[in-house]
Amino acid sequence: MNYPSVLIEEAVNELSKFPGVGKKSAMRMVLHLLKQKEHEGIKLGEAIIKLRTQIQYCERCGNVSDSSRCNICANPKRDQQLICVVEDLRDVIAIENTNQFTGTYHIIGGLISPMNGVGPDTLNIASLLLRVQQEQTQEVIMALSATMEGDTTVFYISKKLKDAGVRVSTISRGIAIGGELEYADEITLGRSIALRVPYQHS
Repeated sequence: MNYPSVLIEEAVNELSKFPGVGKKSAMRMVLHLLKQKEHEGIKLGEAIIKLRTQIQYCERCGNVSDSSRCNICANPKRDQQLICVVEDLRDVIAIENTNQFTGTYHIIGGLISPMNGVGPDTLNIASLLLRVQQEQTQEVIMALSATMEGDTTVFYISKKLKDAGVRVSTISRGIAIGGELEYADEITLGRSIALRVPYQHS
């Protein structure tokens, strides 16, 4: 693709690094920005800079936050003795959109995958175990994708929690085997949370 300006080329190259965005889509975004008033483009740039420089992660659950504690952990109306274990932020957003869950979360940051060099020590599992030990947690819900890596992670965590005196459950399999949690529709996902079942070692 030929560019009329080096500045446009640089902008297209950066925008095309986003997932699902090719050079043509990036070019449309750049041309759209050029049509906007200057202050609109500056606002976008400032928002991106603030996102990268000011965003924090909750010291308790690992969720993104504007302070040391996220809004969910700091909310006294949430059930602080109920923890839903998820892979990443996208899963928190997906579950929150169901309006079916009133507990808290713990983001482990991935799934155990020896083939990809991801072991338990790579994930935020130790902080979860410590949290359950220090807090009066009554139940841990395993809301991980129904894949081989997800099942491996659920098995590992549940084994570690076996003697912690806490109930371990998993979302019901309304979520398709092999399916990613973030792509489940809100009704199915909400029902899976509400109808969770005790996790059984197999």
